[in-house]
Amino acid sequence: MANSINRRNWIKSTALLAGGTAFLSGTIGKLAAMPKRIQQVVFNDRIAEQTAILESPPLMKARLLANENPFGPSPEVKKAMQDALDMSYQYPFMRMHELTGKIAAYEGISEGNILMDAGSSPLLLAAGMFYGKNGAEIITGDPSYNSLPSDAEHLGAKWIKVPLTADYKLDLDAMEAKITSNTGLVYICNPNNPTGTVLDTAKLKAFCERISKKVPVFVDEAYIDYLPDPQGASMISMVKSGSNIIVARTFSKLYGFAGLRCGYVIAQPDTLKAIAKYAVGSMSMSAPTVAAAIAGYQEKDFLQEALKKTLASKEYLYGVLKKEGYDYIPSSANFVMFPIKMAGARFAQEMSNRGVGIRTWKFNDKDWCRVSIGRMDEMQAFADAFKQLS
Repeated sequence: MANSINRRNWIKSTALLAGGTAFLSGTIGKLAAMPKRIQQVVFNDRIAEQTAILESPPLMKARLLANENPFGPSPEVKKAMQDALDMSYQYPFMRMHELTGKIAAYEGISEGNILMDAGSSPLLLAAGMFYGKNGAEIITGDPSYNSLPSDAEHLGAKWIKVPLTADYKLDLDAMEAKITSNTGLVYICNPNNPTGTVLDTAKLKAFCERISKKVPVFVDEAYIDYLPDPQGASMISMVKSGSNIIVARTFSKLYGFAGLRCGYVIAQPDTLKAIAKYAVGSMSMSAPTVAAAIAGYQEKDFLQEALKKTLASKEYLYGVLKKEGYDYIPSSANFVMFPIKMAGARFAQEMSNRGVGIRTWKFNDKDWCRVSIGRMDEMQAFADAFKQLS
């Protein structure tokens, strides 16, 4: 038990200092030498996914535990990365300017509204550190993606968790009711992780406009590209209108960049200056990653094909769950959550024993499984394993 506690503390402190970036090779070696087990909850979702992957069997049939896109990156992106290697002895300042220029032009904003980093995780951490100072409150849904509030809590902030609505959506009214004079930030993940539910755009915009006059609102749009109209559903328009809104985006999902690490936040310039004090920023990004992002940004044909495959795999999963007599939460993202009939830790272990990685949660007095959407062969591997346990 002591070794297990020491291990968890070590993982937590290492990941917090790294700001969500990958573990060093020496760290991985230490983890690999430690006892292997499936953990239902490991401090926050980012660390839980890292730990679950490290503890998975070496030969997995289906890696469905980290909401990755197995269909990317595109051939054009791979070529751009390879071409960038020759000049990778240089800092990619000019290419970074090119990337932020493309994003700014597409969104109709200034480059001064954009802060880049190696994935959105370091920026969530930076926001949590800044807005959680002096014991300030961070309000979130529960469950929701918890890296920002859990990191802030670890540094002294107060994490206010608000249960979801009956249909598993973020309860904006209840979150608004929790705002006090000590609230530092309201965090919204939309579409929400792990439930996959999405908020009504008009209602969310009205909430952001109203609440941002009192406290800043951080809207994490990691899964926005899986919606039919990402631009229409985004809160970037609120930033353009001058509201105190921070919008996070990542290339890790539909773009297939989870291992490349590229993300950004869009906010008012003064807000970005404050957050940037706690982030490394674009200097954390490699030249090949920057080149890949330039090549892949708004690569319509590839993104549509990846989305099409994701939707097909998700419909297959829905069919499997229905056939086995399981309900599920209809998802607007690249994962599906459903209640299971055994303890989450046991279910995760049994699935892992069958070569399938998944994540589990416990809320509303139920154990739940979240399955990331993979290739069709991975979904079939999930189905084969799941039918043995259902």
